[in-house]
Amino acid sequence: MKAEIRDMLEGIRSERPGFSYEIRELHEVLPSMADKTSPVVQSTAAAVERVLAKAPDFVCSPGTYDQKHIDRIGRLKNCIAYGPGILDLAHQPDEWIGVDDMVDSAKVMALVLADLLG
Repeated sequence: MKAEIRDMLEGIRSERPGFSYEIRELHEVLPSMADKTSPVVQSTAAAVERVLAKAPDFVCSPGTYDQKHIDRIGRLKNCIAYGPGILDLAHQPDEWIGVDDMVDSAKVMALVLADLLG
């Protein structure tokens, strides 16, 4: 995203004499991702496959949430963000979560807890 903005501004600067700009970051949170071989990731992946009958997607979320702070500040590296919903809709005005998705998510989390605490 930063590169796209810089490229756009550089294009404008090359076309408009006297145009200048400065980019100053006010807030940045770097992405975080747990090791795929960690117990919490393996347990969650297995539970997702069992409940949803499909392999999970592993993504670095573009948003900011507590996992990133727990990872960096708390140094707890085996922390993941998991839950129902469509990532592209997260924290958007039209965000929604289906009831079946909530139930499936609760089943996954229950299986993970039973496995890790078992």
